[in-house]
Amino acid sequence: MKQKLFDKFAELFGNSDGVNFYFSPGRVNLIGEHTDYNGGHVFPCALTLGTYGAARKREDRKIHFYSMNLDSFGVVEASLDDLTNKKEYNWANYPLGVVWAFAEKGHPISSGFDMVIWGNIPNGSGLSSSASLEVLTGVILSDLFDIKDLSMTDLALIGQYSENNFNGCNCGIMDQFAVAMGKKDHAIFLDTATLDYEYAPCVLDGA
Repeated sequence: MKQKLFDKFAELFGNSDGVNFYFSPGRVNLIGEHTDYNGGHVFPCALTLGTYGAARKREDRKIHFYSMNLDSFGVVEASLDDLTNKKEYNWANYPLGVVWAFAEKGHPISSGFDMVIWGNIPNGSGLSSSASLEVLTGVILSDLFDIKDLSMTDLALIGQYSENNFNGCNCGIMDQFAVAMGKKDHAIFLDTATLDYEYAPCVLDGA
C-alpha cells in the first residue's frame, strides 16, 4: 500500500521525495451504543481496517487533498487563508476541519501540505471512517510541523471538535478516542464523561 500511495503522490505532485507514510485504524464498538454522547461507558476496539496516508509539507499556503477511493473529485485544493467548510470540498472537509481545529486550539499550521489517502473502511458502515481520517490528519500535522505537545488523547479531542464544529456532526468522543488510543489485541473500557480508560484483553482469532 505504501508504494501505491507514493506512486500516486509522485504522479500528482511531481515526485515522492521526502514524503512520509501514515496509518490510522477504524473502530468497532462492542458494548455501549449511543452512550458516548450522553457521558456513559463504551467498550470499543480499533481495527486492522483503516486509512493510509502519504503527506509532505509545501512552501506556500495551499493544501491539497486527494483520495484514491474518490478519484472522481480529483485534487481538492484549499488555503490556509480560508479555512471554511465548502460544499465543493466534499470529503476533504474532514481533514480540512482538523487543520482549522489545530488553529482554534492554538496550533496554527505554518505552511500548506499535500496529502494522498486510501482507506479500506467501507463508507457508511459504522466503523468510523471519518474519525480515522481525522486522527490520521492530526498525526500528519503533528509530525510534519513538529508539534510535540499534543498527546493522542489531544488529537482525539481535536478530531471530535472539528467534526462537531466544522462539519456539524454532534458526535461523542468514542470514535476518535478508540482510533487514537487503540491497542493490538485489546479493547478499551472508556468513561466518556471523564476520559478515564483501561485496556482489556480482546483476542479474536481470525478477526
